[in-house]
Amino acid sequence: MNNSQEKIEKTKNDVAWEKIFQDYSVLDRLSQYGFFEIDSVTINQFRESRLMAKFDHSINRPKIFKDNNLSILPVSRNKYKIGYFDAYLKVKYESSLEPIGVEPTELETIDYTNLSSESSVLSCAFNTGIIDDLLDDGEVHYTVSGRMSTGNFCFFVKNTLNEDAYNISVSNSQCEIDAGFESNNYFLIVEAKVGEVKDFLIRQLYYPYMLWSNKINKKVVPALITYSNLTSIFSCFIYEFTDDLRYNSIRLVEKKDYIMTPERITSEDISEIFKSIVLVPEPPKIPFPQADEFDRIIDLLSLLLNRELTKDEITVNYEFDARQTNYYTDAARYLGLADKYRDPTTKEVTFCLTSEGTDILNKSYKVKICTLIRKILEHEAFYKTFESTMSNGEIPEKNEVCEIMSTCDLGISQTTIERRSSTVRGWIDWILKLTSDF
Repeated sequence: MNNSQEKIEKTKNDVAWEKIFQDYSVLDRLSQYGFFEIDSVTINQFRESRLMAKFDHSINRPKIFKDNNLSILPVSRNKYKIGYFDAYLKVKYESSLEPIGVEPTELETIDYTNLSSESSVLSCAFNTGIIDDLLDDGEVHYTVSGRMSTGNFCFFVKNTLNEDAYNISVSNSQCEIDAGFESNNYFLIVEAKVGEVKDFLIRQLYYPYMLWSNKINKKVVPALITYSNLTSIFSCFIYEFTDDLRYNSIRLVEKKDYIMTPERITSEDISEIFKSIVLVPEPPKIPFPQADEFDRIIDLLSLLLNRELTKDEITVNYEFDARQTNYYTDAARYLGLADKYRDPTTKEVTFCLTSEGTDILNKSYKVKICTLIRKILEHEAFYKTFESTMSNGEIPEKNEVCEIMSTCDLGISQTTIERRSSTVRGWIDWILKLTSDF
């Protein structure tokens, strides 16, 4: 990647943190002391600290943090420590786990077809009995959410460079709980995410856990709940901290999946779509997709259903890096489901759903997914690859997909075709996995 391309891929956080590291010799201080403390007043001179110090996933960290294996933790309301903290926990999904069916209620204010925010996911989980089933402890009450002060506590967090641990003191920092649910014997604190995640910041559970463990007598149970708009599955991870004083003592206790009984998509449904396809020309000035995971496109579209987002907001707040933001927003635009414009006031590149994208996202599960399949197969390279898959009973290998793509008027080089072929195979694989009877 040349320098101009690298500059394009940097977020505002990347640029601001690089300037801080340069002005305050942060790497030298880290080498000398093992950590670097900085306050919000200092950060605000470069960019608003609220935007500069919240990285929910390891991929969201600024480039200089990732390059040097660093993380940041708040230690008070206006102070942070930067160090070689082992701050994130990987999340493993189990496709073999049989989801428990959940019937939608008749509540008209919950749109079960589009749970596009953490609050809507939690509201649905509570009102359909998922939280009750998780706790299995009598009547459950939805009691706590929002920002609050942590109080004072100390803890140890692993150093990623060696076997040592940092000793961190927290004094009335701020934490946020997506939701807290109280039953007879337990208090469940939940961190919620829209879409599947590869990891999450342990602090999002640990700081609230320490706060409430010191305030109440009931057992505090930390949990992560993610919801996929693709599969309609709530994935629930119940954790425990085996040593309250050790941040990294978090351990998975139980994993449960729940599904909002969607209408079943059959191979016959997909075959009927394929038979009725009318090919469309390739969209001008939009690159052929390089976004292998189609479910992430659906997650992105669901986020845009809530509100328009700038490129920086997508990169910093969701599990994308800068290049992935480009790839996945371009893929949504390629399908005619999203658009971008430059805000006349802020001059920032901003993404929104097209009217067609909004219409599709508001459909029922089966109609939505079937329409997305149609949008994919309307493009010749995907249509021909799916045709070959239907004829031979398996997705063509990479070299065969490249040959198919070469026969289509894509306007891209052979080298680019080889790179983009994985996206064609990925999207066809997504279609096949929607039904078990293909």
